[in-house]
Amino acid sequence: MLERLNQAMEHIEGQLASGGAIDVGELARVAATSEYHLRRMFSALAGMPLSEYIRRRRLTVAGAEVLGGDATLLEIAVRYGYGSGEAFARAFRAVHGVGPGEARRTGAELSSQPRMSFRLVVEGGGGSMRYRVVEKAGFTVVGAKARLPLVHLGPNEAMVEFIRGVGEPVRERLEGLSDGEPEGILAVCDGLDPSRAEGTEFDYYYGVISSAEVPEGMGMLPVAAGTWAVFSVSGPVPEAIQRLWRDVFMEWFPSNPYRSRVGPEILRTRMAGGGSEADAELWLPVEREQAGG
Repeated sequence: MLERLNQAMEHIEGQLASGGAIDVGELARVAATSEYHLRRMFSALAGMPLSEYIRRRRLTVAGAEVLGGDATLLEIAVRYGYGSGEAFARAFRAVHGVGPGEARRTGAELSSQPRMSFRLVVEGGGGSMRYRVVEKAGFTVVGAKARLPLVHLGPNEAMVEFIRGVGEPVRERLEGLSDGEPEGILAVCDGLDPSRAEGTEFDYYYGVISSAEVPEGMGMLPVAAGTWAVFSVSGPVPEAIQRLWRDVFMEWFPSNPYRSRVGPEILRTRMAGGGSEADAELWLPVEREQAGG
C-alpha cells in the first residue's frame, strides 16, 4: 500500500511539472484504492488533508517561478490552475504571507511545502496489534446526538461537555436498550469530512446498538450490513485510543489487504484504573482490496 501511495505522490509532482490538473480520482487509481481510502490514509499518515497538501505543493512550485521565472504573474496563475490573477494572489498570500507581486519585487521569504513520501518504520518490537474482522448484518444506533468538531490530539472538550450533559437517567435508559454487538454505551462518529481536518464537524452519537423502538427525543442512525475491523487496546485515556487510531493507519492498513469504506466509526470504552485508563474496542468499516488493485 505504501509503495502505491508513493506512486500517487509522484503523480502529483508530474502533474505540477507539466501544468496538468490534479484529480483525486486519478490519484486513487494510481494508488490502486478507493478515493475515500486514499483521503483517509493520507490525512492519517501526513497529518493534513490531501487537498491541503496539493494546494501547498502547487503554491510552493508556483512560488519558485514567481521569484525566479520570466513568466508574468498571470501566466503563472493560469499555469497552476487559477482562473484569475486575483484568485492566485489570494491563494498565494494565504500560504506565503505575502502577495506574488510584492514577493517578486522584494525577493521576500516564502514558505515551502516539502515533497512527501511514506515508509514503514518498525519501532520497539514487542508490540502487536490485536484485531479481528467481523461480518455484521445491518443495525441501528440509537442515542443522544450532537454536531461536534474533530480533535486529533488531547481531549475533545465539546464532546466531554456534551456527554456530561446527557445525564444519568438517559444513560441508564440507553443501557437498557442495548441488544447488539458491540454492547453497552458507544461513541459513534458519522458524516466525517473526507479531509479529516482539525475542527471539521461530524455527527456524534452517545448511544447503543438497539432493535427497540427509538425513544422520543433520541437520534437514530441506520447502518448497512458490511465488514468491520475491530481493534482492541488498553491504556491511559485519551492517549492510548488516539495512538490506536494512528497505528491502525500507519501499520495495519499498509500491512493488510483491506481499505476503509464509508460508514460510521464506533468506539466502545470501559473505564478502569479509577477512571484514568480504559479497555477499548475500535470498530472501523472496511472492505477487502481487490486483487491487483
